[in-house]
Amino acid sequence: MSKTIVITGGSRGIGRATALLCAQRGWSVALQYRGNRRAAEETVGLVEQAGGHALAVQGDVSSDEDVIALFEAAAGRFGALHGVVNNAGIVAEAQDVADMTTHRLRTMFETNVLGAFLVAREAARRLSTSRGGVGGSLVNVSSAASRLGSPHEYVDYAASKGAVDTMTLGLARELARDGVRVNAVRPGLIETDIHASGGQPDRAQRLGASTPIGRPGTPAEVAETIVWLLSDAASYVTGALLDCSGGR
Repeated sequence: MSKTIVITGGSRGIGRATALLCAQRGWSVALQYRGNRRAAEETVGLVEQAGGHALAVQGDVSSDEDVIALFEAAAGRFGALHGVVNNAGIVAEAQDVADMTTHRLRTMFETNVLGAFLVAREAARRLSTSRGGVGGSLVNVSSAASRLGSPHEYVDYAASKGAVDTMTLGLARELARDGVRVNAVRPGLIETDIHASGGQPDRAQRLGASTPIGRPGTPAEVAETIVWLLSDAASYVTGALLDCSGGR
């Protein structure tokens, strides 16, 4: 069955890998990106080369108007929605909580918590059978940091992902009778640009060797888990927090 999937933070990293895997199944993908138009256009091209259909929509997940516009653009181009990957998120430079500014904390929580809730809310409105949707799957991209805490690095980031975990558990129960499955994937040390944005471009390689599996993960490996949860193969899975962290 062909599906239409919305992916926030879809131009690079885990979002791009997920879009490409969706394309291999012949699915249509609406990609949200914040500012890197070139990366978004490259991803659209790669999706189409892989056999899917894609649309790139610029916007900020912490903006109510932008989130609604993303879902409306997806519906306008592809029709009924079947799945949402709530992937957009940020991290900041490693720092103790005692040294964090209010600006940093506000920015972190507006994107990673408020943004995640706005996307989840719109997914609930669009997917729920009681509201005219066809049912489907919401996959929230959390982090292993939510259970590790990330002391002396990103306690604020870890806390924001803890909120995503809790939202996943509650929303899964809230939407289950509406034909909507809600799950979270918690990546560990994955080779993406997010480490560079936090001032540690070598972090995944440096710390990945200490995982039980002995290496960092790849975006494609996380995407496999996400797309499984989007697929009908996971039809009895909801309210799950699935670690993709190499045993860390």
